[in-house]
Amino acid sequence: MGIQATDSQHMTAVIRQQTGAMWVDKIASSTRNVPMTRKTALTDIIPAQPGTVVVVRVLDDKQVYNQLEDVHGRMMTVHKGDVVAGVLGSRRALRGYTGVIPATVVPGDTLHLLNLGGVIGLCTSANPEVGPPARVEVLGAVIDERGDLPMPASIRPGPVGLDSNLVNDLPPLVLVVGSCMHAGKTAATCALIRQLSDRGLKVGTAKVTGVALRQDSLEMLDHGAAAAYTFADAGLPSTCAGDVVEAARGCLNALKRDAVDVMVVELGDGLLGEYGVMDILKADDVRLATTAVVLAATDPVAAWGGVKLLEKIGHATTVVTGPATDNAAGSDAIAALVGVPAHNARKASDDFAAVILGHLPAIGGNSESRPAA
Repeated sequence: MGIQATDSQHMTAVIRQQTGAMWVDKIASSTRNVPMTRKTALTDIIPAQPGTVVVVRVLDDKQVYNQLEDVHGRMMTVHKGDVVAGVLGSRRALRGYTGVIPATVVPGDTLHLLNLGGVIGLCTSANPEVGPPARVEVLGAVIDERGDLPMPASIRPGPVGLDSNLVNDLPPLVLVVGSCMHAGKTAATCALIRQLSDRGLKVGTAKVTGVALRQDSLEMLDHGAAAAYTFADAGLPSTCAGDVVEAARGCLNALKRDAVDVMVVELGDGLLGEYGVMDILKADDVRLATTAVVLAATDPVAAWGGVKLLEKIGHATTVVTGPATDNAAGSDAIAALVGVPAHNARKASDDFAAVILGHLPAIGGNSESRPAA
């Protein structure tokens, strides 16, 4: 929802009258599109929109789910009384919290920390494994003074654009999808990145659905990726709603500009989750650009259902991995049930990667591959 020019002028006048400085103890990674210092100016005007950067005071001490990721990817323990900068956003996690942005947000409101990246909203449902979320008191919105007029800060737009089309001649694209969250998608993505980079290929990676958190993309860089992007770089705190497909296209186009040899792209959450995974998979240009599909599954039934669901929307599964392949019983059952190779990305990464490599076109790469350990 945009702000009209007259609204902007009035907002600017009000912001100038009420500007006050606040010392922030912890700055969450979800804010990183907006440069911030620990001493920041706040306004009472808080647009109730995804990506608005807010400052809150933590009201609870928790023994679990009590950490926050900073802009560098370091995990910090959150304590009662901490003043934290995060962003407004929604979450719909099967094994975490479900929450929304209220229709209005004003100082003094009680909201909740919905994820480790500092996404803040009103929790509507919690998984018993993590207990209730930490409550926070809203103090105000951060003021962004980078433009001609001071405005409430937002992580949108980000450094990656929202694109309505994929560019031509994309590098080979490997999609990593899962039956649900915690199905082994990131482990498979990292294993494949390592195997491809070991062969001298310049690998680009992206995580295009989920809730803002840096740790997965940082792990992908640690495994040899030359470039990594997420939907948060396109200004989305989560992909529960909004320009999800456009953000995914923006990430893929950015990797093309980085001149990578191959793209390994993870879609967070599960095929039937509410983070836009199916919207991306059903996009014709994404489907046509896809070279291989990795399905991470928790068990043989999930593998069977995932393969069938992908077939229904025009994607052939290249290989199955995840907990369903932790031993030969699962791998053999999957291969017999659906006729798709099944290899554990952590324990049999060579076999896993060999299946993907067999589907990639001949790619150049550096003849000086990483030496064997």
